[in-house]
Amino acid sequence: MRSRMLRLAVAVVLGVGAAGPLAVAGEGQPAPAFSGLGLHMGNLSRLSGAQTRSISPENFTGEKGKGGMATEGTGAAAARDLGRGWKISPSIRIEAGQAAVLADIQGSGAIQQIWMTPTGDWRKSILRIFWDGQEQPSVECPVGDFFCIGWGKFAPMSSLAVCVNPGSAFNCYWEMPFRKRCRMTMTNIDAQPMVLYYQINYTLTEVPPDAAYFHAQFRRANPLPYKQVYTILEGVKGRGHYVGTYMAWGVHNSGWWGEGEIKFYLDGDREFPTICGTGTEDYFCGSYNFENRETKQYQPFTTPYAGLHQVLRPDGLYQSQQRFGMYRWHITDPIRFEKDLRVTIQALGWRSGRRYLPLQDDIASVAFWYQALPTAPFPPLPGADALEVN
Repeated sequence: MRSRMLRLAVAVVLGVGAAGPLAVAGEGQPAPAFSGLGLHMGNLSRLSGAQTRSISPENFTGEKGKGGMATEGTGAAAARDLGRGWKISPSIRIEAGQAAVLADIQGSGAIQQIWMTPTGDWRKSILRIFWDGQEQPSVECPVGDFFCIGWGKFAPMSSLAVCVNPGSAFNCYWEMPFRKRCRMTMTNIDAQPMVLYYQINYTLTEVPPDAAYFHAQFRRANPLPYKQVYTILEGVKGRGHYVGTYMAWGVHNSGWWGEGEIKFYLDGDREFPTICGTGTEDYFCGSYNFENRETKQYQPFTTPYAGLHQVLRPDGLYQSQQRFGMYRWHITDPIRFEKDLRVTIQALGWRSGRRYLPLQDDIASVAFWYQALPTAPFPPLPGADALEVN
């Protein structure tokens, strides 16, 4: 009796009912099985029946006990004196105009981490991910932009969702659940072959019924038409939540370029949005032009949730324009929608008389969100020439 009263008292203090988690774990009833998803430092010690698997060129299928068995591959010549099991297939070669299947996973589970280092033009290597047999991809994006490197040049980045490490190591930690199938491809639309090293770490486990599907969509305007807002995302239908923005912003004017407001139109919003920001650098969690007040220069920064991690300055010759890479993750503040979503941002600088100047910049973006299936068709991805960084 005293034990029961103590549990009730603790439940009141913790804000849960007597039939909540404390009661479920007691009275001889087993606690619900842990799926192994949603991992963080607070639940990392929990045991789970989830099965760990990994796909790479050394194990294309991720099957248990089938890694390192290759007899042919990009490392075969280097391993000719050592034989099977000695790094014979660490990467793949994707010819010009060809697509490679990186993963084709059957069953229920989630992608937990992706590492890759691609050669070639990162704007012309297209990553696509298809969930549960859909013909329409839920992720369609140049590989560089997906990993927040839109300008084709290395820039270190340390965030919770994406890390870019020396020398060109792309990592993402977005959890990507699936219930029936995950298919991931890379298409080389360049005129030259590319080489790709990659590892896709995933788990096979039961997926909670309320888990949504990961999405990422690329867009670009170069130049942005005068007095038009830039569209980051539109045409999304269904229920979900928006979790992040990456932007590769190339400035075509001198002066400051980031006065524009970001706007989120939710669930039927038309002329006016539900969420309206106060400025570009404000949305990306900076302030006052990202300026270091002592050096009078842009100050790059990279944090768990937001950053201006890439600043490309003119070199006095052919690299004549300023270019920036920025990210903002809505991990603790996802933007939830029930029916539809549209996201836009203004491109504004300054002109004479302290008036705003609508800019005609080179702007590319990736929108990241989760939603229930089906995925609405994406707009056609631009061709190689329209994607090119120039």
